Amino acid sequence: MKRFLPLIFAALLPTLAQAEQPSVTVFAAASLRGALDEVARGYDGDVALSFGGSGTMARQIDAGAPADVVLLAAPVWMTWLRDRGAVQADAVVDLLGNSLVLIAPAGSDVAPDPTDLAGALGDARLAMGQRDAVPAGIYAREWLEVTGQWEAIAPHLAETDNVRSALALVARAETPLGVVYRTDALAEPQVRILYDIPQETHSPITYPAAALTDSGAAFMAHLQSHDARAVFARHGFKPLPE
Repeated sequence: MKRFLPLIFAALLPTLAQAEQPSVTVFAAASLRGALDEVARGYDGDVALSFGGSGTMARQIDAGAPADVVLLAAPVWMTWLRDRGAVQADAVVDLLGNSLVLIAPAGSDVAPDPTDLAGALGDARLAMGQRDAVPAGIYAREWLEVTGQWEAIAPHLAETDNVRSALALVARAETPLGVVYRTDALAEPQVRILYDIPQETHSPITYPAAALTDSGAAFMAHLQSHDARAVFARHGFKPLPE
């Protein structure tokens, strides 16, 4: 029997290693759905993912929601959490980058001038995240302001509480145009990319992450691993630093 004990112990090693990893709850920006799901499956432990608008996630954490890691789509909300004492400044890591695109339903034949969206829309609406709270909406507003279109386009917006909802409006052809992250457009076959919005027309798109607990610190290390970075890159994100 003794000669079988090393074999039995070796067989149990993967199970024991997995059991040693802490379970974690992660609050994340909606635009990370899909990519973060895959990254979480590569973690040797239980991971519960909660997705939503970055502002919503930040406010829930500030109100005491039991999260171990927070991963947002804009530094502004992480700064807000830091200023309120919910996140330690030295725990914040700039994890990913992204870019904005103008999209249309996959079956449409629209070809708008990206410098005159109001003229292209007519009485229809442009889908985007809420202008003051959703990071993708904040970036979109900056682009529209820089290109002198904001005042004309503002009455023709379909604003949503997260970027995936804006994506869905275009995918269902409920709006003819939308502004979302490139990663969202790549993940949805029912939309097509019309225009890559120049990055110099808006603030840099950065996804900061932070561990809120010791359990979260273990998952943060996984997020920064080579395998996780490869998954994010495959989904169209830009792991930082490049």
